[in-house]
Amino acid sequence: MKFSVFQLSRRGGRQKNEDRMGYSYTRGSALFVLADGMGGHPKGEVAAQIAIQTVSSMFQRQARPALKNVPEFLSAALLAAHHQLLRYSNERAMLDTPRTTLVVAVVQDGCAHWIHCGDSRLYLVRGGEILTRTRDHSYQELRNAAVAGLGHVNRNVLFTCLGSPTKPLFDVAGPVLLEQGDRLLLCSDGLWGTLDDDTIAQELDSNAVAQAVPKLVEDALRKAGDRSDNVTVVAMEWETPNAFAESSLGVSTDDINEEVFASTIQAGSLEDFVDGQDDMDDEAIERSIAEINEAIKRTAARKP
Repeated sequence: MKFSVFQLSRRGGRQKNEDRMGYSYTRGSALFVLADGMGGHPKGEVAAQIAIQTVSSMFQRQARPALKNVPEFLSAALLAAHHQLLRYSNERAMLDTPRTTLVVAVVQDGCAHWIHCGDSRLYLVRGGEILTRTRDHSYQELRNAAVAGLGHVNRNVLFTCLGSPTKPLFDVAGPVLLEQGDRLLLCSDGLWGTLDDDTIAQELDSNAVAQAVPKLVEDALRKAGDRSDNVTVVAMEWETPNAFAESSLGVSTDDINEEVFASTIQAGSLEDFVDGQDDMDDEAIERSIAEINEAIKRTAARKP
């Protein structure tokens, strides 16, 4: 596999950043994941971190070097993340559970598959147009689909998420055969709630992901002003021409052996959360991600 990838998260006008994102890859498979911890419930940032870490841990165990069944993995990983949140809440006797959205994509054998729960989105852009995007699990999306009797609803009200007492609803899609230059973008509602779909698609198609993602994030923050939500994006360009000679952001898994697992998702055991070590601030997490990124560059450059 050959692709370029870039990720960025900004706090915006909120007191803290409850979004989390990352990507992982082996020789034969790549994982992209994003979660948006939900306000109005406790520890949204912990919910998002547990979700992406659960998915990444399962990917590491099962992608050796490729997943046997991608749709089954996606469904199982999402439900595992949900149960980890319930476990976290139950062991602390919390009156309310931490909750989060989740969107996950896997690229394997030249095809993209994805799953989502909530209103964090995935966009697949080809030739400057949106080939497909996820549909939010929100009452506003139902209203847009002309469901009778809903009337006016707040776009932020979701009817499902991870961590709620009821089993989450989710949608699985794919496989979609990727073509050279296709862009895959995962984002929180801080981006799409401010910028329209056409703007996102055009910017993503006009520039390499390393330039497009920061511009999209800054445009969303500027347009939303002081009331901006957290804005988080991870984007991938498939089989980027010349990216591997010109940029360290290009990933070629052809040069790594079957035992290598690389990830920008914070390492560590899920037991860290159970043991009460859930108070890492954004700065500490960013330092950890930077260290992992450096390790990835060294590992990916190593021949088998």
